[in-house]
Amino acid sequence: MKLVLASNNQGKLKELQALFAPLNIELVTQAQLGISEAEEPHATFIQNALEKAQHAARHSGLPAVADDAGFCIDAFGGQPGVDTKNYGEKNGYPAGDEGMVDAALFHMQGQANRRAKLVCYLVAVRSHDDPEPLIARGYAEGELTTARIGAGGFGFDPVLFIPEIGKTFAEVSPEEKNARSHRGQAARLMVELIKKNWL
Repeated sequence: MKLVLASNNQGKLKELQALFAPLNIELVTQAQLGISEAEEPHATFIQNALEKAQHAARHSGLPAVADDAGFCIDAFGGQPGVDTKNYGEKNGYPAGDEGMVDAALFHMQGQANRRAKLVCYLVAVRSHDDPEPLIARGYAEGELTTARIGAGGFGFDPVLFIPEIGKTFAEVSPEEKNARSHRGQAARLMVELIKKNWL
């Protein structure tokens, strides 16, 4: 079985390939099939993930899986949330991971409440008009650090301190991160949903 990943993010591809290994499926990115990225016009993770999965399935004719993930800061009422990817750019920083992390660290200066979480919704569809998409959610809660710690991972991994392990995700191995991360939790649930409903 071939499954299209509705993302061109190589970090996500690497993580999901490892997490989906038990399914014995071939995970290909939409870019490998010449499919452009979908718009993400919605206000919730689940709506954006569904939009992306349907877009990839429509243009590939194959089942597709998409994630929408973001960083939710308690002191900001859950923002940047679905706007995480553009958070840096919208606040005068360079586009990309470095800019969005810099923006969060700057805006959190002097904040006593540093609770934050990484949230991930995964949606899988058999076709673009699948009436019964599979939906999985995962989240990793912790505290926003005051500076980057660790050299691994991507995105907000260096600034989310996870109390249970006493480290940021950027300080642990990919295997340990996958065991605890928002995307790891959602992917393990999605693997079980695909096994039960599709295979």
